[in-house]
Amino acid sequence: MTAREALAQAVERLRLAGVEDAPLEARILLEYALGMTRARLLARPLLPLATAAQASYAALIDRRARREPLPYVLGRQPFRRLDLLVDRRALIPRPETELLVELALGYLTPLPPSHPFGGLRRVGKGERIAADVGTGSGAIAISLAVEAPLLRVLATDLSSDALALARENARRHDVADRVTFLLGDLLDPLSEPVDLIVANLPYVPTAEAASQPELSWEPRLALDGGPDGLDAYRRFLEQTPEALRPGGCLLFEIGAGQGGAALALASRAFPGAGVRLHGDYAGRDRVVEVRLAEAR
Repeated sequence: MTAREALAQAVERLRLAGVEDAPLEARILLEYALGMTRARLLARPLLPLATAAQASYAALIDRRARREPLPYVLGRQPFRRLDLLVDRRALIPRPETELLVELALGYLTPLPPSHPFGGLRRVGKGERIAADVGTGSGAIAISLAVEAPLLRVLATDLSSDALALARENARRHDVADRVTFLLGDLLDPLSEPVDLIVANLPYVPTAEAASQPELSWEPRLALDGGPDGLDAYRRFLEQTPEALRPGGCLLFEIGAGQGGAALALASRAFPGAGVRLHGDYAGRDRVVEVRLAEAR
């Protein structure tokens, strides 16, 4: 069997399974199975596949046809500058969450282009501390540590399995010495107030979480936000005012259409603070920001 023939069969299998972009995903999995770049594969469409390569590719296609998410099949997921290890211990990082990181970095002082770190950020006014609540794979916490070299990051999660994966990713990106992983519910593990809190808690409504085949592979604990998707944030916002220092910033990710309700919850938790809603690059509700006034 040639690479072209194997690819055609895989595309048909994925289409029958309901995979939306079957040609793209079948090609990505073939490149992965063969350890070849796209350019090399395109240049050799009639490459004969060894029996072992055919079996490896078929196993990958079988997994995707069962609607296991592509990142889990590959074991990797890109996120900003990171190449993250991913598996069923934690939620797959989504591109939308990159906006949350960008806004968090915007709260920190940008470095001038001439600085050796070139385009990275660092914190001003001495050391600042950020908390990433519900860290999962560590995507947010590790991104902040990589891109804000003087920031100290505390990353919490209720799942010890997720924290183990996040630690692997922190070591992989050489920031294990600046990210402290803490086991516990929401903000309970924090022993001191912090300057910046970021959170990507479960916000998918229960009915929606149960209706999408791919979501059934991800940890329910990290997805299901209750009937309206905001149950975790109601508990979280009860704790947050005592965990933020004066002048601090809170950023949390929400789902499309949840902006009004989330703004109301944040405004009740932080009366008098600056509260605003950020849309993502498609214009959908995505991040709520709370800014506290500096101490007088």
